[in-house]
Amino acid sequence: MATEATRGEVTGTGASRTEEPQPTLTVDELAARAGVTVRTIRFYGTRGLLPPPVIGPRRVGHYGVEHLSRLALIEELQHQGMTLAAIERYLEQLPPDLSAHDLAIHRALVATWAPDAPEELPRIELERRAGRPLGDEDLDRLAAMDVLAPGDADDTFRVDPGLLRLGVRLLDVPIAHETILASRTVLLEHTRAAAQELTRLFRDEVWGPYRERESDPEHVAAMKSLSAHMQPLVIQALVTAFQRSLKEELGAAFRTE
Repeated sequence: MATEATRGEVTGTGASRTEEPQPTLTVDELAARAGVTVRTIRFYGTRGLLPPPVIGPRRVGHYGVEHLSRLALIEELQHQGMTLAAIERYLEQLPPDLSAHDLAIHRALVATWAPDAPEELPRIELERRAGRPLGDEDLDRLAAMDVLAPGDADDTFRVDPGLLRLGVRLLDVPIAHETILASRTVLLEHTRAAAQELTRLFRDEVWGPYRERESDPEHVAAMKSLSAHMQPLVIQALVTAFQRSLKEELGAAFRTE
């Protein structure tokens, strides 16, 4: 089970790894938290998908929240149908100093293309997935963020797995809950507008002309497959552009004279 040190969360975008909680999870604990096998973790390590653990006393490797976030991102990319080689290329293009918080943002944005089906979990399993106890106020805030809803049975919850980690992080952000919800509304409105415009461009400039020239069903299927494979690349471009724009806007807003 994770110690208190692993329950601290980085709340600043673009935080460096030195600001992350010190790695304290053993490989068995990391596997349990991530829902994968120890063998999978070691395999990802040999392929360079996971950074090596910090070696402590008695040569025991310790993992941290950045490893957990990276495993979640790998899982989501696999869910999108990407091959292991494609995932390797995707991760290689990410900045090497991404924090667990930034990785969680990448994962959340990737997940929006194909949201996970809600899972109905008892409270004890929900808290295990969250990595911390959840009080009634925490549950109310997660419900307000559409992370969960009451389940059919007593003390059970219908949980969106793709939003759970991010929602739990936001519980500890020292910002008023109303501000978080207002920020979520802004993000949803603008990301939907961007998605609609990108879809229009693809439909009008790529899909439409292709259909006019090509009627072979196999080629049509290939074009549909292309649109699916483009999604992770488009998401990465959006994330990168947003992070740069946000950094510039925050710098301008809080620049001291």
